[in-house]
Amino acid sequence: MQDKEELTSQVKVEAKLRKEGYTEDFRVAEDERLWNYKGDKSYGVEEVTIVNFYRFEGETNPDDMAILYALECSDGTRGIISNSYGPYADQNIDAFMRKVEDLGKNIDKAK
Repeated sequence: MQDKEELTSQVKVEAKLRKEGYTEDFRVAEDERLWNYKGDKSYGVEEVTIVNFYRFEGETNPDDMAILYALECSDGTRGIISNSYGPYADQNIDAFMRKVEDLGKNIDKAK
C-alpha cells in the first residue's frame, strides 16, 4: 500500500496537479466563458467538466479560505482555476462553476 501524501497547501496541490497534466491556468470572463490565460481558447459551461476540487482553510484567518478546481475541457485541455470564499470571491467564477456542477448533475441523472 502506498503512503498517502499529505497535501495541505494550495501550492502543493497545484504542483501535484501540474505533474498530472493540468497545465492551463483558467479565468472566467464577463462573457460567462472559461478562458485560458493566453486568451486563445475559451469554453462554454457544456464544454467543461470538474474532475476534482480542493478546499483550503486559513489557519489563522477565515478570509484565507479558497477552493481549487481541476478541470477538463471537451478538447482534452486540462487546467486549474481557484477562487476565494466569502466577500472576496469572484462572482463570475462562482456562477460559472455552479452551472458546470448543475450540468454534471443532469448528465448523471440521464445515465
